[in-house]
Amino acid sequence: MGEQDEKGPEDAPAPDLSHTSRQPDNPLHGVTLEVMLRYLVATYDWPGLAQRIPAHCFANNPTMGSSLKFLRKTPWARGKVEGLYLFAKREQARQARKPKR
Repeated sequence: MGEQDEKGPEDAPAPDLSHTSRQPDNPLHGVTLEVMLRYLVATYDWPGLAQRIPAHCFANNPTMGSSLKFLRKTPWARGKVEGLYLFAKREQARQARKPKR
């Protein structure tokens, strides 16, 4: 028999963790689609969401599960949800900074 061909874990190349690096300029980093959708439903409710984003999944018998399934398969709708989420969060921040009278 000869030398072992197997390498130990210490000889393995380091895993690529670049996708887990911090992204301070990305406001959506770490925010899941479900978190965004729950926030929008709490903010606008389903009818208000259907008015802002014309998608059947928001207008007709909406559920969290069916909406998430649709959004994961439909890039244009996911982009609209992400944009509306960012807009709503900015508005919330503006309202919090407004001086009370």
